[in-house]
Parts: sequence; structure tokens; C-alpha cells
Amino acid sequence: MNTTPEPVVDVPVIDLPLPPPGTMGPPDEYGRLRRECPLAKVRLPIGATAWYATRYDDVKELVADSRLVRPSITDWPPRPGRAPGDEPGLITMMELEGPRHAALRRALSEPFSVRSVRSRLPRIRRSADRLLDPLVSGDQPGDLVVRFLEPFPVMVMCDLVGIPYEDSEYFLPRADAALGALLTLKEGREATHQLRAYVIALLDRKRREPADDILTRLVHECGRGTLDHESAVSFGLSMLVAGYRTSTMFLADAVLTLLTLPGAYARLRDHRDLMPGAVEELLRYVPVMNGVVVLQAVQDIELHGRTIHAGDVVLPVLASANRDGRTFADGDRLDLCRADNPHLAFGRGAHNCIGSHLARAEMTVCLEALFDRLPGLRPAEGHHPIWEDESPSKSPLTLPVNW
Repeated sequence: MNTTPEPVVDVPVIDLPLPPPGTMGPPDEYGRLRRECPLAKVRLPIGATAWYATRYDDVKELVADSRLVRPSITDWPPRPGRAPGDEPGLITMMELEGPRHAALRRALSEPFSVRSVRSRLPRIRRSADRLLDPLVSGDQPGDLVVRFLEPFPVMVMCDLVGIPYEDSEYFLPRADAALGALLTLKEGREATHQLRAYVIALLDRKRREPADDILTRLVHECGRGTLDHESAVSFGLSMLVAGYRTSTMFLADAVLTLLTLPGAYARLRDHRDLMPGAVEELLRYVPVMNGVVVLQAVQDIELHGRTIHAGDVVLPVLASANRDGRTFADGDRLDLCRADNPHLAFGRGAHNCIGSHLARAEMTVCLEALFDRLPGLRPAEGHHPIWEDESPSKSPLTLPVNW
């Protein structure tokens, strides 16, 4: 991390940068902030302020800094008359620390390993084909997001974890409310209680009716005493809130990118040997992680001549770091043949995304299925994607296509 002292000046508070309307982004301000104010202060829609870090080197160090922890949305920002921790929060794997976090990651290491994910590739492909069958045989144009890109990661996650896919109509809107807590704090906190109750009931069902899935495995670990019940709940919440939605957004933005950049879809379709590197490049290029990582300092941190005080919140912007020209040559350009690609899409350090291998497999299978089943896929003329423009992280809500 760059800790070279810089002239201390008043730090202006800016509004949270958002992608331009009708686009995935990234926000226009990223380049200027990296050049002129790599550690800015932003005003969040919920009324709180936070430090906003945009350079690759800074973000890389901050996301792995043990002096920064992730607060629950029920604990931050603080509310008058309510002490932190006095109600159950949205404690996912990202908020767990210390021995409990380590024990949970040990319990999950095998089902999320490269070997295990590879063994599931035929099942993942069957899920993709199951969703694509009615789309391929249906009328054109079709909505690729609603019919395929959104349900596909949900179906894969439910199958692996042991969450009934038919319950998705219940948990999806509540998970989205929790994910959008930077914008809709009250709704996010209300959804948290409902999601906790759902996960607790689901774990109880696995205790009575064990199955071949991860939740049953965690219930067994709790029975052995190697894992506590709240850690199992945290994993369930992680899967409901982030285990599918970030994948949905990455897939939708990646496919839209390939369809709108001239020749990109056809090139990857016809040169499958490029797929491993192309998946990494799409993970770097697609700006899903626009300021959604929220960390809180437990000690003072000096950076760029400024002090991040204990209690301050920091937003290390992974999407900005992944476009930083100091690390990525021509970082704002998609290069399907990019060789050196140390992107930060999955974070870094103790809390790096445990589902990174699964996410890569989902994107690979998604693209291969589209290339095989819809080789002539293209945006539908006269029809445009619909966007929800208030969120810092964006993907199209609809994507009308012909094939």
C-alpha cells in the first residue's frame, strides 16, 4: 500500500459515484479519482460518509488488512439508542472473524475445491440446458436475463447448497433488499430478519431430513462440535445474499459486453481455447463490484497522508482497481487475450471469495452453452435492456435477444 505522505488538505465529500444511466458502468469519476484523489470521502444515500479507495495497490492491501472488518448492516451505521450487536445481524462469511471464520472455511474447503467443482460440471451444464431448452424453442425476441442468466446461478447454487429452488420467489427479493442496504437501509434490515428465520428453519429441516448437500454437511459438523450453529446460519445467509446475485450480475454484464463489442461473441465462440483467459478478463472488466465492499476500521490507518480513524468505514472499490492503468495496460479495454491479469474480482486475504472456482465454472458453462445452443445470438433490434439505475452495482434487468 502506498503510504508515502502527501500534502494534507481538506477532503471534500462527494456523492457516491454511480454508473451512467442505462449502463453497467463503471462510473465516469473512477479515472479522475485514481489520478487526483485516490482516497476520497463519499456521502452514501443512507446519510453516512465513508472513505473511498480507487487505486489498485491501495485496494489490494485494504481488502486483506486485518485492521478492517466488515460490519453488519444492523450495526452500521449506528442508530441512536441501539448498541452494536444488540440484535441479530446479517452475519455472512464476510463478517465472521477469527476461529469461527477459519472453522467454517475448513468445513467448506472440499465442496468448493477445484476438484469438487469440476466433478459437478455435467450437472451445471444440465441446469443450463434445462433453462435454454424452452428459450431456444420459443418465440423471438426472448429475454436472456429473465429466462436464463438470472435463474441459472440460482439453480446451480440451490443444487449445491441444498436450498429448494422453488423457494427462490421468497428469498430472492429479500436477498436483493439486504444487498441494497447502502441505498435502502430500513428495508435491508427488515429483510435480514426474514432471511435468518428462513435459514434457521432450513437447517432444522436438514437435521430431520439429511441430504447430499452442503447444508447437511454443516449440520453434521455442528453435531460433531467442530462448527457452531451461528456459523452454519452465516453460510446460509452468504449463499442467499451473495452466492447467486453477484454471479447473475457478472453473467448478464459479461454476455452483454460480448454482444455489444463488435466481433467479441463470435471470436470466443469460434476460439474456445481462449475461454480460460477470457473468463478472467471478463471478471476483471465487468464492473460489478462498484463500491459494495464495506469495511470498518478497528485501528487507525494512515494512507495518502490522511488518517482513517477507528470506526471509520472504507469502501475499497474493486471495480476501479480492476481498471487501474498502473496495473492493467489499457485497463478500460476488454482484451480476451490478456495474459497478466491479477484482478481483484474475488477479493484477497482471509475473506477472499470461497466460491471463486464455482463462479468461474458458472461463467464458463454459461458461455459454452450459449455458444452451442445460440451461436447466432445478438441483441434484438428495436428492443433495449432495462436497467435499475439507483444501485452502485448494475446489470441489465432484461436483455432482449434474437438468435
